Amino acid sequence: MKSFTPKALTVALALASIHAAQVSAQQEPTNLDSESLEEVVVTGIRASLIKSQAVKENSTTIVEAITAEDIGKLPDPSIAETIARLPGLSARRVDGRASAISMRGLNEDYIATTFNGREQVSIGDNRGVDFSLYPAEIMGGVTVHKVASASLTTQGIAGVIDMQSVKPLATGEQVIKIGGLYEENSLGQLNPDGEDSGYRVTGSYIDQFADDTVGVAVTINSISSPNQEERWNAWGGTEWPTDDAGNIILGGAKPYVRSGIEDRNTIMGVLEYQPNDQLHITADALYIDYSVENILRGIEIPARWGAGITMDTLAVEDGFVTEGVINGVRPVVRNDYSRNDAELGAFGLNIEYNITDNTMVELDVSHSQVERDGWLMESYAGSGRGDGVGPADNIGFTMNDSNYGVTFSPGHDYSDPDLYMMGGALSWGGGNTLYDAADDQDGFISTIDLDDELSSFKLSVSHQFDGWVKSVEGGVYYTEREKVKRDSGTFLTLPSYPEMTRVPDEYLLPSASLEFIGMGNMLSYDAFGFYQDGNYIETSEDLTATFRATNSWSVSESVTTAYIQADFAGDLTNHIVLTGNVGVQAVNTDQSSNGNAASNDDQGLVVITPVSGGADYTDVLPSLSLNLNMFDDHWLRMGATKTMSRARMDRMNASLSYGFNEVLNTPSATIEASPWSANGGNPELRPQVANTYDLSYEYYFAADGYVSIAAFYKDLESWQVSTRTDYDFSAIAPPNGQVAEFNQGYYWQWDNADGGTIEGTELSVSLPGHLIHESMDGFGLTASATYLDSSIEVEGQEANIPGLSDSMYNLTAYYENYGWQLRASMRQRDDFPAELGYDADPVLIAGSTVVDAQIGYDFSESGIDALDGLTLSLQVYNLTDEPFSAYASGDPRLVRDYQVYGTNYLLSASYRF
Repeated sequence: MKSFTPKALTVALALASIHAAQVSAQQEPTNLDSESLEEVVVTGIRASLIKSQAVKENSTTIVEAITAEDIGKLPDPSIAETIARLPGLSARRVDGRASAISMRGLNEDYIATTFNGREQVSIGDNRGVDFSLYPAEIMGGVTVHKVASASLTTQGIAGVIDMQSVKPLATGEQVIKIGGLYEENSLGQLNPDGEDSGYRVTGSYIDQFADDTVGVAVTINSISSPNQEERWNAWGGTEWPTDDAGNIILGGAKPYVRSGIEDRNTIMGVLEYQPNDQLHITADALYIDYSVENILRGIEIPARWGAGITMDTLAVEDGFVTEGVINGVRPVVRNDYSRNDAELGAFGLNIEYNITDNTMVELDVSHSQVERDGWLMESYAGSGRGDGVGPADNIGFTMNDSNYGVTFSPGHDYSDPDLYMMGGALSWGGGNTLYDAADDQDGFISTIDLDDELSSFKLSVSHQFDGWVKSVEGGVYYTEREKVKRDSGTFLTLPSYPEMTRVPDEYLLPSASLEFIGMGNMLSYDAFGFYQDGNYIETSEDLTATFRATNSWSVSESVTTAYIQADFAGDLTNHIVLTGNVGVQAVNTDQSSNGNAASNDDQGLVVITPVSGGADYTDVLPSLSLNLNMFDDHWLRMGATKTMSRARMDRMNASLSYGFNEVLNTPSATIEASPWSANGGNPELRPQVANTYDLSYEYYFAADGYVSIAAFYKDLESWQVSTRTDYDFSAIAPPNGQVAEFNQGYYWQWDNADGGTIEGTELSVSLPGHLIHESMDGFGLTASATYLDSSIEVEGQEANIPGLSDSMYNLTAYYENYGWQLRASMRQRDDFPAELGYDADPVLIAGSTVVDAQIGYDFSESGIDALDGLTLSLQVYNLTDEPFSAYASGDPRLVRDYQVYGTNYLLSASYRF
């Protein structure tokens, strides 16, 4: 297969753009009237490019933009897919869908996300927003701020993504649109009770009343979207064991097939009132009801890390066992079910009032909240109860460079309900379950409840001036936010313990296939239905597991931002205009956290002491942006700003797990030989701060064509690392009723340390075909390339930056003419560090190339009056079935996860009245 050479392509596109502009300038007549220009501006996809380009060109800072028309032409399943095509941005796939966004090499933890300029709550543990939550159809536009300004009151080191609702008064016409979509996945129905097809329906209404002084917009969207997955998962996260000869060998495996369904119902409304030029009131509301259901079936295969397991090494390459046999293994057949439910509600009110022709006061208030309930159930079956009981299998394995990482050759039929019966096949649970036995864990339930609530208030005053200083704006922005997380676990035991239970016929299902990994068919049953019918006995893990207590916490913040910004513009020469802004923010933060200090007593039960902490501090963030407009269509932009990203909330958690050593509990103890030790979060953790410098050259050679070269440098004043810190334990009671003779000790916690640098270059081009030749009218492409480098050291070691790929590429080719709408997009990125799983295992996610394609036809241009307003389209996502792969220790042979999602096909119809 011929390799893709994005660097050469980027240079070629840039040269082609400049050449096209020169050809166009020579060929186009100079006496074009305004009417002919207007006709060009309002045409199809080119119209959306013109509008987005106008936002970029007229901004006083460096931005990227997407307009409502571009979003709505061939709408993506979520706004995440659309955002990921912008220069300098990329998406991480979760369950096959674009979800978490990275910008300029920094993941979602360093990106501030706003909706109509207001900070957004998150359904995750931290601040990073899951963009797959937001339907593309509800958006009026998206602006990505790569350079901060003082008036941008929510900031992040990477930048700010602002999603905007539609503005009905600005729309200026009545719009009534309905649409429906059918979706199907190429992998089919991997689980017998899963779904392989889904739907999406949307209705939009925009109108103006009372002589265009009142505007109303309402959008309703409902989606039920299936996704399938074949997954290989290795035991041990980032660690792999060795055999007796020191060769790296498989520790264990957990392959499975997953069938998921995402249901999302969204209502968004906007009400505008502008009776005159003095007063403008806008109220908007957003409600999203979201749920994701997953059915997982697979098998746990102990290998080197399995109790009593022996392994034969048959082939070794470069110290890695590529072929072998797992002897005497008794795998666990898994039938799991998970569900995540979330409700998000947001309301905002904005009032603008012109006190005079030159002075305006603005008031903005908002409230948003999300509640999420996560529920994961595991159900086990095996050939016997507990370690070393029941018929064993000898399973051969061959490690692969690709294709799921491994192929197995088993000897058992793992779909046989008479051989594999319900019950704990391995001694899990640690003796903390119902019967206080090592083998009575027959299943498990994990639950996470999360509430995130945020209220904001903004008051600002701006005044317009004549002369170089065009305006000055100042104001105060205040937010209150609280996030609460509750983590709980439950052991499940069958009433028939210690006997195994054959799956009752009423719950037995046709088998699921793991043939993709060589394991054949798996025993399938309705585990969730079995549980709902009361067939398990439950025992709380919270009584014995300290990590459940320390992973339950709350974090609260009150943030007051005072800012002032001056915008300026003036002619330097006849052909060069200078514009820009200068300003400063003073940001005061009062943060606190409540959590639990937890340890086990001599009976193994959890001892909990409530703990809390916090901090109050002020940061000063100056900003400067300069723009040179040269000969009307050449721009040189410069930015120098100080920005910050607030710490992850799980790192601000006040909870800690502690230990108390009775032997060292003496008055003569020292910190180095203290009875106390602990690890946890840090409620005093400060934001990460960076001084950022940006330089961008942009050449707008047509209303729908430009080329841009940008460079940036981020000097990180601080980075966050886990460090050993002295700690006073006097507020914590030792377990077992002991009295502490010495209360000083050390504590491993997150803290601010010295930072480093991130630097990068972005190249982007938008090239319409009509500039090359009139026969190419309707054709065009947009492309971008981003190259990144970083240098951050922690204790002499180069630190990994989550989300940073050395290079990223986006390419979109389109055609729109005579009613046809075609678009093909490619997103490519190199390997990047990330965290996976409950324990946030650090891994390297392999680079990927994701291709999407869309074709539609607008019957408004067909000449058939009866079909005027109808549009049909076919969309294909993950066209090449690109897998997701993550590996450990920087070694591609140590595949931790390998996921195949298949291709999704979406057939849709929409009608605009």
